[in-house]
Amino acid sequence: MLPSMPSLKTFTRAALPVALAIGLSACTTTPFKADVSRFAVPLPAPAGQTFAVVAEDPKLAGGLEFATYANAVAAELTQLGYARAASPENADMLVRFDYRVDGGREKVRTDFNGAGAFGPWGRWGGWGGRYGAWGLGFNDPFFGGPDVRSYTVYTSGVDVKIDRRADGQRLFEGKAEAVSRSNRLPRLVPNLVDALFTDFPGNSGETVRITIRDDEKTVRPTD
Repeated sequence: MLPSMPSLKTFTRAALPVALAIGLSACTTTPFKADVSRFAVPLPAPAGQTFAVVAEDPKLAGGLEFATYANAVAAELTQLGYARAASPENADMLVRFDYRVDGGREKVRTDFNGAGAFGPWGRWGGWGGRYGAWGLGFNDPFFGGPDVRSYTVYTSGVDVKIDRRADGQRLFEGKAEAVSRSNRLPRLVPNLVDALFTDFPGNSGETVRITIRDDEKTVRPTD
């Protein structure tokens, strides 16, 4: 007598913990990627030279939000061996800082043949999935064709310019830009600053892709 095939319900129950684990793992390991461009003159080794972070846009000066992000820039420079000055008037270097995020643009993604958590056989529905909470949503052509979704992506960026205060000579220019599905500056700006100062000052005139995981510099730049 041939063994009976497992029912769809049995398969769903067996696959649920695996799919849930995969989903949670993906949520906790999503990398933050930024394109970083830097230009610099030969800089002396950090030896306690002082700096002050000032707003490139005068409208941001004095704001609590700007001060928060300026502290992130200052922390990076301090780790490199520079010292934060009490005021811009007493600093050896002026670090001009700016940040931004655009209004977003729509993107469309098409999933063919139901490719998803269960490969070509079906797609994990998640909460409120096609067949209710925690169910299978088949996207096979026999079950309604490809799954088309639209979502919004945002482009964010930071700019850093470092001038020698005594004579105004430009020592460094750098920018980091990222495309993501978040427009929350409190999350984006620290990661962009982190990316910009990875392997600072970098190779002048080079643009590299920096990948950051868990707010740490864990992946070195690649082309």
